[in-house]
Amino acid sequence: MAEIRLVNVSKIYRPRDLKMFNPARGTRFAMRGYADQAFVERAAAAEVAAGSQAEGPIRALDGVNLTIRNGETMAIVGPSGCGKSTLLRVVAGLESPDEGEVYFDDRLMNEVHAKDRGVGMVFQSYALYPHMKSEGNLAFFFKVRKRPPEEMMERIRITSEIMGIGFDMLLARKPPTLSGGQQQRVAIGRCIVRDPSLFLFDEPLSNLDAKLRASTRIEIKRLLRRFAITAIYVTHDQTEAITLGDRIAVMRAGKIEQVGTYDEITQNPVNAFVAGFLGLPPMNLLRGWVVTPDGNAIESPLGHLPLPHEIAAHVQPGQRLILGFRSGAASLVPEGEPLPQRGLQLGAEVLNCEPDFARHIQTVNLQAGEVIFGVQAPLEVRLNTGFRVTVAIPEEAAYWFDEETEARIPSNGE
Repeated sequence: MAEIRLVNVSKIYRPRDLKMFNPARGTRFAMRGYADQAFVERAAAAEVAAGSQAEGPIRALDGVNLTIRNGETMAIVGPSGCGKSTLLRVVAGLESPDEGEVYFDDRLMNEVHAKDRGVGMVFQSYALYPHMKSEGNLAFFFKVRKRPPEEMMERIRITSEIMGIGFDMLLARKPPTLSGGQQQRVAIGRCIVRDPSLFLFDEPLSNLDAKLRASTRIEIKRLLRRFAITAIYVTHDQTEAITLGDRIAVMRAGKIEQVGTYDEITQNPVNAFVAGFLGLPPMNLLRGWVVTPDGNAIESPLGHLPLPHEIAAHVQPGQRLILGFRSGAASLVPEGEPLPQRGLQLGAEVLNCEPDFARHIQTVNLQAGEVIFGVQAPLEVRLNTGFRVTVAIPEEAAYWFDEETEARIPSNGE
């Protein structure tokens, strides 16, 4: 086990450094074989912004500071192309940082080769040798390092016991004869057999169907708890991040936006991006509000709303704001029924309703002006398409963000 620290780590992509780069054809041609096309598009946009196809650099990682505690599982989430996989590759030693340092405990790892870092990786594509049986995939690490056969067989036996019922039945079969879930179990077993000091997971469940994903997620959680080993888990799936991560790091455009537990981040997002990205469902964000000249209210095409006093103290007349609220925090008042005495109130029209019978609620999709958002309501509330309702948002449930910087505007109590 180890504590992992990234200190001001940057990874800079320069199109001219690619062997296939041709200024006449640009970045998209040079990177046409990359799996992460979202990153390719970010690189191409940076190239255009720089005004020169030959010079446009992009920071895949931009001054990342992150500490993963000893024995902790850190889940990394963010949109496609934000640098999640690049961060994983830098920690593993598959990429060298252009700036900054990577430490395992207090040991600087920048010049340490990937094979000497004691890292076990589990990939999205399983990365098993198809011509070898599963046992051969597990044994490969020991064979290339010329370890004694007795050590190899003992480690395979121990790993088979750790992986649980039925795993030993997979050892005599080749990967092409296994299902996706079975192949992923073998890939995880191959990682464990090395007895690594750090686990790295790069979207390991994304190729599995929903049922297999749920069962394999439970298996990974069981293994992580049993080993209490440091792990970094990159995923697009928020359920995986919540279930497996002790803490979550939210990334955007090569930067770490916020780190914390799921509750800490969703209850106190640092900016509008985090608020609108993390959450099941994510926060509703209504843009386009402008502080009135007296500083006591906000206006937009959606209407006129009083500004809470603790927020009014932190804004200026004419400042553009974003109003945010969770779908479960607001309530719906059908047209003609009495309205609450306090809080923020918005008129809206019902688009449709999505029932969730397991939780006995429904998500009512609404439209106010050009904005579409959702509010949760009990199943007993009968609403049809076209109904007019008032969305009542308690003042304490509202979040406020500056529209230009997206930074959250704190209340007096924060």
